[in-house]
Amino acid sequence: MTTNILQPQVNLDRPQDKNWDSNTIPDRFKCLQKIGEGTYGIVYKGFDTQTNKQVAIKKVKLDQEQEGIPQSALREICILKDLSDHQNIVKLQDVIYQMDQGKLFLIFEYVDYDLKKYMETMKYLTQHDIKLIMYQLLNGLNFCHQRRIIHRDIKPQNILIDKAGNVKIADFGLAKTFQVPSKTLTHEVETLWYRPPEILLGVKAYSLAIDMWSIGCIFYELIEKKPLFMSDSEIDAIFKIFQLHGTPNPETFQGLEDYPYFKSSFPRFHAQDPFVVFKNLDNDARDLLMQMIALNPLDRISVKQALQHPYFDSLSQSEKDAYNQHSTNQYMKFFSV
Repeated sequence: MTTNILQPQVNLDRPQDKNWDSNTIPDRFKCLQKIGEGTYGIVYKGFDTQTNKQVAIKKVKLDQEQEGIPQSALREICILKDLSDHQNIVKLQDVIYQMDQGKLFLIFEYVDYDLKKYMETMKYLTQHDIKLIMYQLLNGLNFCHQRRIIHRDIKPQNILIDKAGNVKIADFGLAKTFQVPSKTLTHEVETLWYRPPEILLGVKAYSLAIDMWSIGCIFYELIEKKPLFMSDSEIDAIFKIFQLHGTPNPETFQGLEDYPYFKSSFPRFHAQDPFVVFKNLDNDARDLLMQMIALNPLDRISVKQALQHPYFDSLSQSEKDAYNQHSTNQYMKFFSV
């Protein structure tokens, strides 16, 4: 894996981002540029003058009409505190809350790219590179699921990766602890192209399997360089999924009656042959993908099972061991940088 993009040198003399209020955070941090914005905050690339390292600074959007830290931010902080010692989860380094000014900042380790930009930058990824990316992504997600945490917004923009190929799952703003028995959960989760059918069809309670669907969509995108279910509306997404799997019915889909948005008037699509649709995938990759994007979440492969799938058999034990340890120093030798 090669890239012509070089790590930019940090210039502390350059002007800070014009939208950045330097009086709202300790002088220890210098803001270099805005790198992203979402529902819950703005992310800046910055520099920590105390550690001499680049950081990502997330300025959390606070409701000025409410006092204190919003529940979504508290939940993200608590989840990251539990998860960020894992090498495939982005590390939360500091939390700065200025109560008098009503401002909250989360300080993260800085990682070069998100996966979307990484795929755009890299002209070619080998199958071995893709396996290493997928193994790390599943490894990080397994760490979440072992702790009953659903990410709920897995997409390329929320997967970080550096030039050496080290993967970090990020943006836990929508993450939530999964409980048994489960209660009704919000449906404002998962970006449309990576949203599983149970969410699109309005099921009242969902499981860890929603993350696996999104991982499967990313798996396909890594190989084919295009989204699997590119759509412009929820109904368009539903029909594209049914065009692949076939339109389900109560006889073939256990629990379909619990999906309130499913209509018997939906077009009757016939399932397509995965050997034709996914002709560019080898047998193991195709089998793993189909288990990841199984229409019924009850049939979807778990993260733990996916890590044991024959697709990853070609990875050496030393490669797997390196990614299963809490140190990033061993990773770099496995990527062709």
